[in-house]
Amino acid sequence: MQYNIKKQSVRISGIDLARALAIIGMIIVNFKVVFGQNGSSWLKSIANIFDGKAAATFVVLAGVGLALMTNTALKNNDSQKLKIIRIKIFKRALFLFILGFTYILVWPADILHFYSIYMLIILLLLKRNEKVILISLIVFIFIYPLLISFWDYKTGWNFDTLEYLDFWTFNGFFRNLFLNGFHPVIPWVSFMLFGFWFGKQDLKNDRFIKKAFWVSSIAFIVIQILSYSFISILSKGNEQSVGELTEIIGTSPMPPLPIYMFNGIAISISIISTCIIIGKRYPTNIIILALNKTGQLALTFYVAHVIVGMGIIELLNPEKMGNYPIAFSVSYALVFSLLCVLFATYWLKNRKNGPVEWLMKRIIG
Repeated sequence: MQYNIKKQSVRISGIDLARALAIIGMIIVNFKVVFGQNGSSWLKSIANIFDGKAAATFVVLAGVGLALMTNTALKNNDSQKLKIIRIKIFKRALFLFILGFTYILVWPADILHFYSIYMLIILLLLKRNEKVILISLIVFIFIYPLLISFWDYKTGWNFDTLEYLDFWTFNGFFRNLFLNGFHPVIPWVSFMLFGFWFGKQDLKNDRFIKKAFWVSSIAFIVIQILSYSFISILSKGNEQSVGELTEIIGTSPMPPLPIYMFNGIAISISIISTCIIIGKRYPTNIIILALNKTGQLALTFYVAHVIVGMGIIELLNPEKMGNYPIAFSVSYALVFSLLCVLFATYWLKNRKNGPVEWLMKRIIG
């Protein structure tokens, strides 16, 4: 994850705000999956809105952060500075891979170890022009359906329990990492690549940001409408057909087919653009400032929402895990998110980094 963009985020207002909203969305998604989704269908429908979109936004933001981190060195062709940045990114990728790999023991849906590989691919394309970056991300998106036509997407999975049965084998691990895990490198790296491209644009240009907002928002709405319409028309009301068509032309993140990928990119840019606009318009608003600080502690809260947030409930009533009503899961997610905001506001009064961010900095420099 890209966390060292404090200076840039002061100039590009709203980046940390978007990151805060993304982490809150991820907390809602993960809590409802782990604790339970029984009960109110309307609340479940609202909570499901965040599925695949919060994590996608988080990855796109990482690409933006990497661009902000490297733009000056690339623009000035400063090879020495670029070398230092490359080493720093590589070290962070390695740290996140090790942290995520360890984290899998308590959180099988970890994104960190995937995230680290995305970052390494960005390193390979760091000096390429914008056209190559866009072509690369499109290739990753469209090569994926071809890959899973040769290799069964469901291999290794027990979708009833969301367990990956042969994860701790060599073949299972690499299949999960690159092809059919929760956030497989192919095609999920395209989110980070698009963020990297987006971060190379003039994010201080109000006209560009407003255009990005409208184009991405319209694209998101059109994709949603077309996806829903085609599924309804082609399925002819047959529930089995609905399920099969949803996997192919739906906006579900599993499997991450092209419709989902473009939908995820669209909503991510819409959210980020909105946050940049809001951040510029209300730079001293107490809520915006608090959320900005929350975004700066994203890695800490990502780890804490599992270790602390889920851990507390599991200690209190392990037998009920997975059987709580959706009202509890969502309410608890919002309360936990509020506590994160309050913690970030307090913690950053006299400190520069969150606890896990500080640990990363101490280890890799």
